[in-house]
Amino acid sequence: MSRVRARGRAALLTAAALAATGALLAGCTGAPAPSPTPGATGGYALPGLPDAAREVMNQPQYANGRWLISVSDLETGETLLDLDGDKMAQPGSFVKTYSAGAAWVKWGPDHTVTTPVKQSGTVTDGTLVGDLVLVGAGDLTLGGRTKADGTVDFTNLDHNDANPLPGATLTTEDPLAGLDNLARQVRASGITAVNGDVVVDDRLFEGELAGKPVTPIVVNQNLLDILITPGAVGEPATAALTPAVAPWKLDLQVQTVAEGEPARIAAPAASPDDPNTIVVSGTVAEGDPVLKVFEFDDPATFARTAFIEALGRAGVSVTADPVATNPEGALPASDTVSSLPSVAELTSLPLSEEVTYVMKISYNRGAQTLICRLAADAGSTDCNDGMAIAGQIWADEGLDTLGASLIDGSGLEGNYITPANAVQIQTLMAERPDAEAWKAVMPVLGVDGSLADVQTDSPAAGKVFAKTGTLAGGDAFNGRVQLTTKTLGGVMDAESGRELAFTIIVNQGFYDGIDGVFEANDDVGAVAAAIQQAY
Repeated sequence: MSRVRARGRAALLTAAALAATGALLAGCTGAPAPSPTPGATGGYALPGLPDAAREVMNQPQYANGRWLISVSDLETGETLLDLDGDKMAQPGSFVKTYSAGAAWVKWGPDHTVTTPVKQSGTVTDGTLVGDLVLVGAGDLTLGGRTKADGTVDFTNLDHNDANPLPGATLTTEDPLAGLDNLARQVRASGITAVNGDVVVDDRLFEGELAGKPVTPIVVNQNLLDILITPGAVGEPATAALTPAVAPWKLDLQVQTVAEGEPARIAAPAASPDDPNTIVVSGTVAEGDPVLKVFEFDDPATFARTAFIEALGRAGVSVTADPVATNPEGALPASDTVSSLPSVAELTSLPLSEEVTYVMKISYNRGAQTLICRLAADAGSTDCNDGMAIAGQIWADEGLDTLGASLIDGSGLEGNYITPANAVQIQTLMAERPDAEAWKAVMPVLGVDGSLADVQTDSPAAGKVFAKTGTLAGGDAFNGRVQLTTKTLGGVMDAESGRELAFTIIVNQGFYDGIDGVFEANDDVGAVAAAIQQAY
């Protein structure tokens, strides 16, 4: 089985959960609790650990694994639970707490970036003899996720996860709204025709994540959404592309099967005969539509074509071929582009809204883009330099950075943290004047984001604010699914009224099928909820 990163889940999937009760025991003395010792009659003989949590942790699927827990009181600093809190473990997408948190510490929640359109050449009688240059600034949504109230929209299982996870849905906003805004501004500036080219300048930074580019130009998260609607059983399905941008088109090879029969749609891929034709093949069960996505290898060319089409809708004609490859090589030096006059500008959502999107639905490329923006802010075009910058930001904030070993901002395999270090981050964030705003970006147990369907009936629902993380893969030797890690960490409003910082990690669980990974969401959540009720 190929590697799967199950991070969020709306109707079946998400990252970590909570529930249950327990008794307030020892471990509240301010000193770390004794190291746990698994026992034959229950295991994890950790003072202060609720019985309800222990029951979850001792399930057979975790018999060969380990649990790590760190819990502290935010007001007093007491360590309430310490189960290998100083040991390193892979946290999965919980790493976004470190990357998004570093951007938050650096710039604050009100920070924005501006995407300009620059004019190269002169305008005579409405005709620009020269080029328009759309300069990517790393805006994560580029106006395509903005609700009427100015906040970011998201679905609990976002389209970024549509290929690996079933149940992803779309927001109602027009993903091209930002480009349309920019195009209207170009027209309002007096330009009605471009007798030159339209070029996307994506040189602010360069990076890669899981084999796909991380660039400063992001239109619809650099995805084409493919909504596949089943037909009658035995008949072909139909599909629609969103956004509909030329020259991309579908070669749909999907048949409808009866509900309950095996149904699988392969990840959409470019045709070997035509890179602008997207091949979608497989079977879909009768009933509800299924969402899949096509990821661009060349986001700049996609953005260029989409922007030229937006200019046309705004009444600005362009003589250049709208479907040509982005002619980045024709750009002058970056400093020269910066000095050109702007004919349009789009301001991003505040960082608090961008981080909300990253954290609620666990947006991998968005988290890495924030790392890239840190690098660019320091004068580097290499996204890799952003990790050291993030580390220094946290060190300056007082974090013991040796409690983490990180290689990216999204949480791929190879990142390690200690639970105690993650708790220290939450403690530092809780001391800030914008602590409540930071708390609000986290998924909320039983309410939204990657915790929307986790422990919805628990008394802890709505009282736990935490980032999830999952890494899972296959055990080909035994035909099982391996849960590499499941993480949940953040803050909780405990039953007693205390505010606690916590991190819970479980490593090496084993299941017969992928649904077991989703069950682990509830298991980790049940442990957290037991703690919330007990303290």
